[in-house]
Amino acid sequence: MPALMHLSSPDVTPASPAEGPVMVLLHGYGSNERDLPGLTPHLPALPWVSVRAPLPMPGGGAAWFPLDLPGEPSQDAIEDATVALWDWVDQALPAGTLLVPIGFSQGGLMALQLLRTRPERIAATAVLAGLVTDAVQPADGLLGDSRPPLFWGRGLQDPVIWPDAIARLDALVPRISTPTIRTYAGLGHGVNAAMLGDLNAFLVDALDADAG
Repeated sequence: MPALMHLSSPDVTPASPAEGPVMVLLHGYGSNERDLPGLTPHLPALPWVSVRAPLPMPGGGAAWFPLDLPGEPSQDAIEDATVALWDWVDQALPAGTLLVPIGFSQGGLMALQLLRTRPERIAATAVLAGLVTDAVQPADGLLGDSRPPLFWGRGLQDPVIWPDAIARLDALVPRISTPTIRTYAGLGHGVNAAMLGDLNAFLVDALDADAG
């Protein structure tokens, strides 16, 4: 896969790497790295990077893996995207940097992939209107013991994330995390002010606990 494009906050540069946790923003299917930075003024003042998915799509968008609903995503393609994302992290950020993956939709699955493959690098995880497959991941057993903090928010009127994917995520998150789960009446496949407020409160609590 090609090298991943990204945007970052001014305090994340190769010459001056960020200290402390870095938010890793992971956009959804058909979007790009410019989508999620607009959330950051509503969240704790952390350094951030926003990464473009590796598969180009028409109109300047990108995808982490092919998606052809109602078919299930290919786990091989998801694993390829996970390798590409970790390769980017390893090249762009110092080895000891803790990450806070925040992913929307497809990016929510990728946030979970980061957690479920190298949990020692993850300070907290957020899945916004996300999904998951039924594939077991390498660190699931370790996560079952450590139960790190995880936020999952979704709209109750989401027409995109199909019921089986929601049921799988509902079953998974209590097994691999200490979850904060929020649902939002009237919200479709998106993010609203209430979700951002809940996510902000979650991150403040999770990162304060981690610092302590």
